[in-house]
Amino acid sequence: MYPAEIVEPMKAELTEFGFEELLSPEQVASQMQKQGTTLVMINSVCGCSAGTARPGVLMAVQNAPKKPDFLTTSFAGFDRDAVAKVREYLMPYPPSSPAIALFKDGQLVHMIERHQIEGRPAQVIASNLIAAFNEYC
Repeated sequence: MYPAEIVEPMKAELTEFGFEELLSPEQVASQMQKQGTTLVMINSVCGCSAGTARPGVLMAVQNAPKKPDFLTTSFAGFDRDAVAKVREYLMPYPPSSPAIALFKDGQLVHMIERHQIEGRPAQVIASNLIAAFNEYC
């Protein structure tokens, strides 16, 4: 598990903008039972990917005309049980962190895996998400 002093500032990048942390499997299951759209950001310490994923997600949320009803996050390698539960809902996608998923009424409707984040600027990630928000939110 990663040390809290490394993880907390990266968590704060999202929670300071209204993302709710999903810290347990029970919280994940409860969130997935809610009607509406839920964005889940699986946060990560990976600098090359998470360094653009977090800004990309925030850019999308701040600039999209349509937004998900719920903004949530769990941290890979730290909120282990919660992330494991989120990954059950991400099947058939393999584990990936960072990763960004959009659910509608508990069903996965859009997924951005790590390989789609690596090497891409935050603006590209935001554009991808805004298109998904426009379609599903």
